[in-house]
Amino acid sequence: MYIIIVGVGKVGYFLAKHLAKDKHKVVLIEKDKNLCSQLAEELDVLIINGDGCDPLYLEKAGAAQADVVAAVTGEDEDNLIICQLAKERFSVKRTVGRINDPQNERLFTELGVDVPIDATAILAKIIEEEVSFSDFVSLLSFKKGKLSLVRVDLDKDSPVVNKQIKDVVLPEDSVLVSIIRGQKVIVPKGDTVLKAGDDIIALTIIENERKLITSLIGNL
Repeated sequence: MYIIIVGVGKVGYFLAKHLAKDKHKVVLIEKDKNLCSQLAEELDVLIINGDGCDPLYLEKAGAAQADVVAAVTGEDEDNLIICQLAKERFSVKRTVGRINDPQNERLFTELGVDVPIDATAILAKIIEEEVSFSDFVSLLSFKKGKLSLVRVDLDKDSPVVNKQIKDVVLPEDSVLVSIIRGQKVIVPKGDTVLKAGDDIIALTIIENERKLITSLIGNL
């Protein structure tokens, strides 16, 4: 893929390094000239010194050909502008915007950022998963807030335990993505039998999230 990353703090740096290692074509845009010089010695990617909020620099980076533009600066306003420019002026198929203030997540979604990433919310979910006894944790919402990926722990009282997946009635627009059983990851099939202790990863539309959870573990 052709990926443009705007903002090279720690997030942008490691993101670029990882994606380049996976053989993607990566272009970085960064305001700080000294930082650009430093990164040029460390990363084998094209680095452009400029303001990603200026369409001139997005054009120089090849935004018209990019598959993804990821705005990961420390300023939510900049990230939102960059994503909107990429989408509206350059018709980039997928925009990813870093959210520094969780209160701005709704704004990012409403203004068309394809994947708003709220690191605070993700960390909170990870922490809650580790320290609480809740039966499920919502992992991620995406596609403009319309889809939700959830993880469900099945206990012995779950209504679906010992049933084949083909016999489990799920809400409309819901699908089981994978089953984690001990150290094994199982791809669900119609004749797969669900067992107590299984961790289920499932995808559904946002409005059916609670119905999906209820169908798998019973009333909350």
